[in-house]
Amino acid sequence: MTLPGFPVRVLQITRIVPFAALLALSATAIRAQPAIASLRDRPLAAWNQEEREFGFLRWSAINETRPVRRGARVHPLPAGAPLRAFARGGAEVGQLDAYIAEQKVAGMLVLQDGKRRLERYALGLTPAKRWTSFSVAKSITGTLVGAALRDGYIKSVDDLVTRYIPGLRGSAYDSVTVRQLLTMTSGVRWNEDYTDTTSDVYRFHYHTPPRGENATVSFMRTLARDTTPGTKWAYKTGETNLIGVLVSSATKQRLSSYLSRTIWGTYGMEVDATWQLDRGGHEHGGCCFQATLRDFGRFGQFILEQGRAGGRSRLADGWLDAATHRQAGIGAVGRGYGYQWWTVDDGTFAARGIHGQTIHVDPARRLVVVILSAWPVATGQDPSAARTEMMNRIIAAIDAEGVSRP
Repeated sequence: MTLPGFPVRVLQITRIVPFAALLALSATAIRAQPAIASLRDRPLAAWNQEEREFGFLRWSAINETRPVRRGARVHPLPAGAPLRAFARGGAEVGQLDAYIAEQKVAGMLVLQDGKRRLERYALGLTPAKRWTSFSVAKSITGTLVGAALRDGYIKSVDDLVTRYIPGLRGSAYDSVTVRQLLTMTSGVRWNEDYTDTTSDVYRFHYHTPPRGENATVSFMRTLARDTTPGTKWAYKTGETNLIGVLVSSATKQRLSSYLSRTIWGTYGMEVDATWQLDRGGHEHGGCCFQATLRDFGRFGQFILEQGRAGGRSRLADGWLDAATHRQAGIGAVGRGYGYQWWTVDDGTFAARGIHGQTIHVDPARRLVVVILSAWPVATGQDPSAARTEMMNRIIAAIDAEGVSRP
């Protein structure tokens, strides 16, 4: 998985970590608890482990964010029967403890049939505190397209993107559809190499738009065509930011407000979430949504329950079936990409962010697993393999209890 983008400029209330700083500047050893002010002006890539654990828990104090309001009622997540293999004295307790310690896990939640079967906290996280999700936000933003289709703001995923974002007319996005934006198959050239200071993801965050223009649109319209739309998958955080612009433009609402009205406030989240803003004061569609462990679990449960909240469907008919199944190949056997979800051919799918953020959904087992972490690296084969092994242990433990499938 490629790194998501990060914002650049400082806004007025709390400030955004400068993207320039996110890519260069060596970390300084901190003996005491890290200072929020120091993290605002230093690169995420250079934060040490103590700073990651501190900062991921306090993302909204470090960065400019906007609240996503919860509703009046809370969707219950009652305690279920403890997963025996991971309960006290169980065969997998040692493996779980080792995984949490070695992979710097802040929270792990296993829901089955909407009940909490395993719940662990570390690194200062509690049920009431929020953790940043990085690119898990992409799956949330993509889901809002399904809501906008249901509400009639977007007519079809086969509409041209320029119908909703007129500022892209005359650019390489002229012939790109909403579907191709959702599946990251636009055919527009994009380089997301974080080690290359000439890459698009780097230049994107330095780009200063003309007065009155949307920062994302202003930069993305400068990109060139790479290949025919719909023929090649390539991970592009900038395009998920465009999806956010598209939803906001179509609904004439802020992403945070629309999410609250369609899902966060209607399904019954327990705590207000926060969403990081770009230098123009717009929510980043592709990054940095903060919520509690249980509320991330509730979002997964909302998806598992076919997008129903407040007694009615909040997403267009057939949306989730398309969104959570392979729409594009990613060059890995048995895996693909849907509408901003990572898919597996066995029917499971996931939202993922750097440093180990995960919402895993398994419809056959009626299972949602949330893992929030502060991996010492943004991505890597070793932590990814450890996560896969732990997920397999959880699945094996559930299957060993004889859980029937529908």
